[in-house]
Amino acid sequence: MTTVAIDAALARRWSPRALDPARPLARAHLQALLEAARWAPSCFGDQPWRFVCWDRSRDPAGFAAALATLSEGNRVWAQHAAVLLLAVACADFRHNGQPNRWAQYDTGAASENLCIQAAALGLAAHQMGGFDAAAVTKLAGLPERATPMAMIAIGHPAPADVLPEALRTRETGARTRLALSGIAFEGGWAQPLGD
Repeated sequence: MTTVAIDAALARRWSPRALDPARPLARAHLQALLEAARWAPSCFGDQPWRFVCWDRSRDPAGFAAALATLSEGNRVWAQHAAVLLLAVACADFRHNGQPNRWAQYDTGAASENLCIQAAALGLAAHQMGGFDAAAVTKLAGLPERATPMAMIAIGHPAPADVLPEALRTRETGARTRLALSGIAFEGGWAQPLGD
């Protein structure tokens, strides 16, 4: 539970691993997720993010190849996702070709928009850092100045009992976060925000 009331869509968002392998993702839902990402804020409105999608029901071989780039621990559960998405940050501004030092930050904002939209649609979205960046770069054919930031597993939620025991415990455990006093400072570093 949040300590301060926040919007329900934000409070519902989490990163489940239990996914239903029998349910494909409707194309309209995938488009809604990507549209939510499209409307994220970015420096100069540059939208430096790109998403490469592998849909298990439409392209099983492509999905398998993308899945193979994940760490072993992620493959155990992500194999049941309906879609794998690769979030990519383009390093240079479109309007002048200069380096965009905010590209990765903005790509994170777009990815979070996507995840919040997934929660609003009753879908599961789980962002992962455990993947082989070189392998997925080659698989996706990324250009030189594009950086793979995260793989995102998307699917329909399933009961936690579909997971191996170790993951089931994590899936059903309490969600925790640092206290506000540990992340929000006022006037300088490590000076907690007051009431």
